[in-house]
Amino acid sequence: MTLQPPTPFPGRLPEQVAFHRTELGPILSVYGRMVAAGEWRDYAISSLRELAVFSVFRRTAETPLYRIEKRPKLRQRQGQFSVIGPEGQVLRRGDDLAQVLKVFEARRFRVIE
Repeated sequence: MTLQPPTPFPGRLPEQVAFHRTELGPILSVYGRMVAAGEWRDYAISSLRELAVFSVFRRTAETPLYRIEKRPKLRQRQGQFSVIGPEGQVLRRGDDLAQVLKVFEARRFRVIE
């Protein structure tokens, strides 16, 4: 009979970045307005090691139209919040989430099919 030493318990699990309740309020407010306007239909939230992502979809089976990202490591540089467009372009970036979300109020976004 062979005895194996016990496997060590992993110390701390890697921390994940997530949206706080005060950050989700304004995001869901914008999402609700766009759903009421018929522009958006679905969303997904991802909490990863280095960033948290709120993705917005026109249809469930498609790629996201917009992504609202939170990257705390960029807080001292460009700002931790950013809105990424459908083709990967950064539409707006900053430290104040309310200011970053104004990109959706500035003009009406319409998907041309």
